[in-house]
Amino acid sequence: MKIEAAVLLHGGVERDFEAATALEVRELDLAAPGPGEVRIRIAAAGVCHSDLSVINGTRPRPVPMVLGHEASGYVEEVGAGVDDLAPGDHVVCIFAPGCGSCLPCAEGRPALCTRAAKHHGVGELMTGHRRLSMDGAPVHHHVGVSAFATHAVLARQSLVKVEADLPPHISALFSCAMLTGAGAVFNTARVTPGSKVAVFGLGGVGLSAILGAVAAGAGEIIAIDPFETKMQTALEMGATRAVKADAHTIEAVRDATGGGVDVAIELAGSTKALETAWGCTCRGGTTVTAGLPHPDARMALNALQLVAEERTLKGSYIGSCVPQRDLPRMFSLHAQGKLPVEKMLTHRLKLRDINRAMDQLDQGTAIRQVIEFDA
Repeated sequence: MKIEAAVLLHGGVERDFEAATALEVRELDLAAPGPGEVRIRIAAAGVCHSDLSVINGTRPRPVPMVLGHEASGYVEEVGAGVDDLAPGDHVVCIFAPGCGSCLPCAEGRPALCTRAAKHHGVGELMTGHRRLSMDGAPVHHHVGVSAFATHAVLARQSLVKVEADLPPHISALFSCAMLTGAGAVFNTARVTPGSKVAVFGLGGVGLSAILGAVAAGAGEIIAIDPFETKMQTALEMGATRAVKADAHTIEAVRDATGGGVDVAIELAGSTKALETAWGCTCRGGTTVTAGLPHPDARMALNALQLVAEERTLKGSYIGSCVPQRDLPRMFSLHAQGKLPVEKMLTHRLKLRDINRAMDQLDQGTAIRQVIEFDA
């Protein structure tokens, strides 16, 4: 079938994405779903820094590629062997699915699935196929999703059915921002009631971590970012204190908390932010990072502190989540008013606005933006 999609033809565009037409809206061909695959109509797709990182070259990916990985939609057709989804089902897309049979999956860590990593790294679905093409040539899938498009074919494992009563522009935000941010709080850091938490980087994922810390009962939640507007938003969403990200951040946080926070969560994708988060963590505390810096980036670490202060540094990918388990729990918390993800939604746009959305994300004038598609 013919679809419209935003295609990245060349990476390495570092700024001024609208002027450069970094993503081109083109007509593509989408093949029917094969065995173990599902075709969905995209209803809403969030605009995330991970998409921006592919455009500017921080996260190199093969091109041409249709970007977009945080999304929701409705099933239109299922391939052979898919018997638990049917046309009309509301689903959200998962950019880090599990195959269910490799060692990480067997250990309950589908985010580290070796099969998904292998196929997604070369632009394939987890089934090993590409279903997108342009002028007869294959087009790559972005982490098995490619949601900046009217329709998509995904592996069955890349979808979770939504049983909750949620509009698609809200459910979409759970598929990356909430899983990654709140998941880092719940699963990776295991924040306990009354603990002191600092969150570095207040984009959609960072604000999801703020909401997660509130839901987890943290006693003090410090929001850290260079943008005043984002810090104000974090305070409105439950942070107890805001500290500007600058040369004095570590001193300010340690003074305010009497020696540092129990848990520091870095979500800015910056090694400088990660080093600052480490510096803000107390003796015996845990520093978690879910940001994605350039592959060549390196950080400095005080190795003596790691031992003598029994400190912990942990990575967190998609919030260490098992989406089939964690999404229903998060939807339930949302229904109770405990994860009001809609508070961070700043723009609802159309596919033609995709490059403007990237500019707004890059400039810090937007938090979470959603591209919506007409039914």
